[in-house]
Amino acid sequence: MIELLTLHALVAVAAPPLVSRFGRRIFLLLALAPASAAAWALAHTSEVLAGDGPTQLVTWVPGYDLHLDFRLDTLAWLMTIVVGGVGALVLAFCAAYFSRTAKGLPRFAGVFVAFAGAMLGLVTTDSTLLLYVFWELTTVFSFLLIGHSFERQSARRAAVQAILVTTLGGLAMLAGVIALGEMEGGSYRLSGLVEAGANGRLAEGPLLTWAIVLVLLGALSKSALVPFHFWLPAAMAAPTPVSAYLHAAAMVKAGVYLVARLAPGLADQTAWQVMVLGFGLGTLLIGGYRALRQHDLKLVLAFGTVSQLGFLIALVGHGQRAVALAGLTLLLAHALFKSCLFLSVGIIDWAVGTRDLRKLSGLGKQMPVLAVVMGIATASMAGLPPTLGYLGKEAALEALVHGTGWVDTVTLIGVVAGSVLTLAYGLRLWWGAFGTKKGLEPTVVPRRSMLIMAPPIVLAALSLAAGLVPGQVERILAPHADLHPGEPGHLVLWAGVTPAFLLTLLVIVLGAVLFAFRRQVERAQDLLPDHAGAEGVYRRSLVALDHFAADVTAMTQRGSLPAYLSTIFVTFVLAALGALVLVPGAVPADLRLADSALQAAVALLVCVTAVLAARARRRLKAVILLGVAGYGVALLFVLHGAPDLALTQAVVETVTLVVLILVLRRLPAYFSNRPLAASRWTRLAIAAAVGTTVAVLALYMTGGRIHEPVTVDFPTEVYEYGYGRNIVNVTLVDTRAWDTLGEVSVIVAAATGIASLVFVRGRFGRVERRVEPRKGSPGVWAEFPDPAAVVRKERHRPGPSPRLRDPQRGQRWLAASATLAPVRRSVMFEIGARLIFHTLIIYALFLLFSGHNAPGGGFAGGIAAGIALIVRYLAGGRFELAEAVPLHPGQLLGSGLVAMVAAATIPMLFGGTVLQSAVFDFTLWPFGDVHLVTTLFFDMGVFLVVIGLVLDILRSLGAEVDRHGELEGEQAPDLSHDDPARAADDRVVGVDHRDDVPDELQGADAPTARPGLDGSAGRGRT
Repeated sequence: MIELLTLHALVAVAAPPLVSRFGRRIFLLLALAPASAAAWALAHTSEVLAGDGPTQLVTWVPGYDLHLDFRLDTLAWLMTIVVGGVGALVLAFCAAYFSRTAKGLPRFAGVFVAFAGAMLGLVTTDSTLLLYVFWELTTVFSFLLIGHSFERQSARRAAVQAILVTTLGGLAMLAGVIALGEMEGGSYRLSGLVEAGANGRLAEGPLLTWAIVLVLLGALSKSALVPFHFWLPAAMAAPTPVSAYLHAAAMVKAGVYLVARLAPGLADQTAWQVMVLGFGLGTLLIGGYRALRQHDLKLVLAFGTVSQLGFLIALVGHGQRAVALAGLTLLLAHALFKSCLFLSVGIIDWAVGTRDLRKLSGLGKQMPVLAVVMGIATASMAGLPPTLGYLGKEAALEALVHGTGWVDTVTLIGVVAGSVLTLAYGLRLWWGAFGTKKGLEPTVVPRRSMLIMAPPIVLAALSLAAGLVPGQVERILAPHADLHPGEPGHLVLWAGVTPAFLLTLLVIVLGAVLFAFRRQVERAQDLLPDHAGAEGVYRRSLVALDHFAADVTAMTQRGSLPAYLSTIFVTFVLAALGALVLVPGAVPADLRLADSALQAAVALLVCVTAVLAARARRRLKAVILLGVAGYGVALLFVLHGAPDLALTQAVVETVTLVVLILVLRRLPAYFSNRPLAASRWTRLAIAAAVGTTVAVLALYMTGGRIHEPVTVDFPTEVYEYGYGRNIVNVTLVDTRAWDTLGEVSVIVAAATGIASLVFVRGRFGRVERRVEPRKGSPGVWAEFPDPAAVVRKERHRPGPSPRLRDPQRGQRWLAASATLAPVRRSVMFEIGARLIFHTLIIYALFLLFSGHNAPGGGFAGGIAAGIALIVRYLAGGRFELAEAVPLHPGQLLGSGLVAMVAAATIPMLFGGTVLQSAVFDFTLWPFGDVHLVTTLFFDMGVFLVVIGLVLDILRSLGAEVDRHGELEGEQAPDLSHDDPARAADDRVVGVDHRDDVPDELQGADAPTARPGLDGSAGRGRT
């Protein structure tokens, strides 16, 4: 089963380029993916009937009952046939339905196949948690398919409406699933829940009631039952193939499937009966009533689908054996006739350009084959013999007629009334599409296609053929129905003149009367007030939520960072101290302030530098003091015997220091000079309170230990399970690798988002390599002067003309150093950078490969490699950075994340678990004995991600800021001299006269300075 899901995933990824290359006919090839699932299920039919269907279990996270658990029983077999078979036919339909120039067809193909794969996983998994994962995947993919024509507002609104309603229900279902899994006797397996419920092992009480309510909310919202029904008709804004699959055979069946799956174990609960029968029968009647007043053929089918889904929920959730058999039969029948009807309506729209039944006339004569096909599907929907729909409806009536309780009586009345409405709107649908209407010219059919007719013909033929073999259908569906209590039911075409047959005749007569008086019915409906109903409540709720959010935002989002931080910190202090007051603790008796005088001295140094940083007026001074405090913390790690932490702290502090200095180039040199006002005293008090609270919490936490510390056995376990002696690194890449993978994913997302804000001109443009200065540009960074500036210089300073040195002549220590202005170059720095760059790279690789048993690891190694890139950038400028690594940061970030995910999942291919590691000991000349652990590949991914992160920082806060500085330097006026010619000369050679400004004028009140070579570009200092 995992292989089939993998196939769907691969086909979904390959679909967009294939459709882009070969066009719409490739849909025929894509149809093989869902068809393979249906064929696989059919191949295991005999095993399923024998109760020995295939199962597959891959252990994932045992501690949380997370497993890849799949099985194929009768219900899963039926749903796999529906999902795969109908999906294949709809994909084949797409090959003719869409035009060759249709927009977004590649994306549509990929999402459609992915949705089919998600539905396949949903109906075959036995894990409730994995069921929720596939449940939400179908929600996301349906959102994309409904909103396929995103240029239309109706499609966007319908997609948002569908995802909001179904996601709300999905979250409720998740809470119910967790409650069912955690309660006494509960389970995170569907089969376990059904067995426990059937045997009475589930603990009775409010928790079980609420769990059932929450799970059913998810099912009802997914299957569009009242009051969540309004999203499905709105979703008709999607292309017709989407409606035929998602809203007839697949997505909306998810809720029906979940009810049918859990009914054998939970149907005897009162909460279940009230919700399933109440909402199911109510939806059956409301949907049928609304279908009678629609004029769009697709909307008639949409409200009819809502009605039929209520019918199905009421039957499969009824809880009796005979009714369950009828419900399963109708589930299969509904998938066949409803998808056939949607595709038929799509053909009409495709052929004549309208779906308005008031504008169609005489199509039955021009499209007789389609009329017959649609007539068979309509008959199956209305429950007329000899179709499959008739078998299911007749079996339901027979079972309910012989029921003895009030539940059966109420259900019988609702089914009869709903069947009358179904026949009425079914006749209205068929007559509206193919009947000849007075006063209307016959509708012209400008185009036809045999390929587009094939899928609905197949579906109609199956509806008719299955109705002719009731014994075979009963034999296949009975195993699941037998899980319910009660008398067995049967599927028969003719059982004689029984009460059920008489009720069928009554349904036919009343339905025909409603159709015959359809105009009077429409007028009567028009006289009734048209309430907005549930959809109006939904829209008013959104408006109220928007207003509430705006009010909350206005009160809380005041644009003041100190106010935000103060709120957070004050809340933290009050919560922490309140907890200490309510639950008093104890300070450890053997508390000691320091192990040595050197530790106390370093701690004092850190405190002093922190205070000085807070008092500093120069930004650069504050950054340097913060760096000193950070290196002091690294030294404390060394003194505490944690070299790995010290190494990581040191390299991180180095990169942080460089990043802050890069940012300072775009900020004023001084902080604003504010008096010691009341607000500063308040912030000072909050800061002191937070620091004190953290210290107090640390003391009480260490004193609150009641068990033996985990550190006692942790080193041994790390070595035995992670095969390494470096506790920190083994913990990151093995013991707690899930945390690392999640944190790295967040880092990649954050880096991409932040850098995208800086790269406003394009996130993934060309990597800028060494270039010549543009002609006519003063070149803030360029070594070569602007020819016009040279003329001006010669005019004011007579003498020989300067020679422009060829940038390719001679040897350079750094390839792109010539792009820097002479005043910014340092020969010693360039030589030093060239000498230590490779050494730092080798050292970074050493940290990577030795990190499993010695200080280091992928994170420390990546930071060390990043420091090497920082050195190259500082020495040679932004073009030197491109020469050092001619790659986009996104390539490194993505490659690292892919490597980590691959290292996590590859063990599963060899029968292992996610992130399972293995060790190989061998001798490798000339290195000697090698102790290779497979988590090294995971660490390599961390290594690449960290390098990509540093490169992203350098490109965004470094190179991109440099580029902006160059542009602003070219355009900004020079305000530091009275002589414009001298100013131009100074720009040529890169002279910066800001040092001429006295220090006392560089503070808060300093005048606006000239454009600087650091990219400040004449920004005012405030």
